[in-house]
Amino acid sequence: MRMTTVTHRTSAPAEAVWAVLADGWRYADWVVGAKRIRGVDESWPEPGSRFHHQVGVGPVDIKDSSVSEAVDEGHALSLRVKAFPAGSARVRIILTPLEDGGTEIKMEEHPLEGFARRFDNPLQRAALWARNVESLRRLARIAERGVSRAA
Repeated sequence: MRMTTVTHRTSAPAEAVWAVLADGWRYADWVVGAKRIRGVDESWPEPGSRFHHQVGVGPVDIKDSSVSEAVDEGHALSLRVKAFPAGSARVRIILTPLEDGGTEIKMEEHPLEGFARRFDNPLQRAALWARNVESLRRLARIAERGVSRAA
């Protein structure tokens, strides 16, 4: 099973990107395919905490939740994302501060079970890569706007 890795550079500092990741209510704003967030544990993003989401395309709605598996505050977040019956995946987001004050955001996604794992193929990986490229672009844009509002 292959892992899909995407990186994106943003002018926003790592603290601004982390602030978006640490706000469970914001995931539907930047994760492609997420329709809305239905609830977030008060302890988010501590390991074991969850956010409950609705994902899908068009009239297809899947209600499930994702759980934080590991946190390196301000630097990395590992999630087990679920969308039954599609399956689940482990997603790790890593923030690397850049010398110019910006951040490199890296997203690694590894299918664990369900459709994505059983039917792993180059076309499916290309679609996942494109979705994650757009998701990181949205994440960066939100973080950049947050910085410009705070300035």
